[in-house]
Amino acid sequence: MAAIHITDIEAAINWWRAKKPSSDGLAACAEVLALAEVYGRLVYFRDSECEEERMPEAAMTAWLAWYASTPDAPCIAICSTSQGDALCKGCGRSFDEVQHWPILTPVEKRITWRRITQEGTAWRFNRYAERAREGKTA
Repeated sequence: MAAIHITDIEAAINWWRAKKPSSDGLAACAEVLALAEVYGRLVYFRDSECEEERMPEAAMTAWLAWYASTPDAPCIAICSTSQGDALCKGCGRSFDEVQHWPILTPVEKRITWRRITQEGTAWRFNRYAERAREGKTA
């Protein structure tokens, strides 16, 4: 079962705060409020993830808008899975993740992004980090 990590919810909140800043410094836009409700529940119950199916519609819509603003694939056009590696040296994804990427849901993609970012061993995070920053992905 796919779940959205609290760090992605926080990133979405911050993206919306920048996109629709408060006019008076107190009021938050509807998207921030929807996401903050989920975030607050996670903090209160000391959970780190919200199951996709339990995400309220308004919060999911706001999260998906943030998601659409992020890079889709972690690929940096150096694919070693095509050479037989279980994990791609370029992006850090498994052969199955690379092959099935087009049919993964946004939540499933973010789970993969989180894992490869935490591992930080793929070339996109060190040797070829400038390529990833420039957005030269396949």
